[in-house]
Amino acid sequence: MDSKQIVSKVSAISIAVNLILSVAKLAAGILAHSGAMVSDAVHSASDVFSTFIVIIGFRFSSKAADKDHPYGHERMECVAGIILAVILFITGLGIAKGSFESLISSEYLNAKMPGVAALIAAVISIAAKEGLYQYTVFYAKKIQSSALKADAWHHRSDALSSVGAMVGIIGARMGLAVCEPIACLIICVFIVKAAVEIFIDAVDKMTDKACDEAMESAMRELILSREGVESLCELKTRMFGARVYVDAVIAVDGELTLNQAHAIAEGVHDSMEREFPCVKHCMVHVDPAAEKELSDEN
Repeated sequence: MDSKQIVSKVSAISIAVNLILSVAKLAAGILAHSGAMVSDAVHSASDVFSTFIVIIGFRFSSKAADKDHPYGHERMECVAGIILAVILFITGLGIAKGSFESLISSEYLNAKMPGVAALIAAVISIAAKEGLYQYTVFYAKKIQSSALKADAWHHRSDALSSVGAMVGIIGARMGLAVCEPIACLIICVFIVKAAVEIFIDAVDKMTDKACDEAMESAMRELILSREGVESLCELKTRMFGARVYVDAVIAVDGELTLNQAHAIAEGVHDSMEREFPCVKHCMVHVDPAAEKELSDEN
């Protein structure tokens, strides 16, 4: 299953679960007199919009290279990730603002005692949204997608929002209604932190950041293990969306024919793209090895 199919599958499940939860939480909030649960229902509904952004981003990023975009459109997936990170950041600030205003105005003291139905809905929402987060983030890591990772954190932010709602409902039923806005303020810190991390990750992938050191080290080992490669003079990597471009300069015996040197370079190229599925293209330049390097090998 390719990246596009994975995104379509995960997104379809996300939309279905969020729509069901939105309706269920809205009904429970109204019937059980819980403003927190009604707000939580709206939060779940907003996740549907976020998932559509993921779908649109991947549709653009999976387009084939053309005359105007000879290197492809993978960075459009990063754009989707940035948009979702901003939405997640605003969501966190929105939760903080509402909670802070509730604390200042003591509005929480005038709320009706919520019914058990709201508490049950909150528990179900937490379990469903955390499960959806784990499911989505698993595939986000698998295809190295900033947008899908951001969408996963939207699910977790909803789960954390439901935790705040649950704490508030329990507190209200125990005569401690102040628990809800305090819990929500703490939760928003985690949401904003996740948004900033996702934003930085997406921007890094748009500005030719190198791969992590572990992957570059594995690439060096693979190149040096190829027959005919005397040394690795230079290795550069850059992220292009979720894909990687590699530029390598290898040294080979200067007495080899052009065809022989080309065959060695082609072997390095093919092995890199075969062993590292995230590598979109590997450019290999060949230099003649210095006499000292050849004597050291002998």
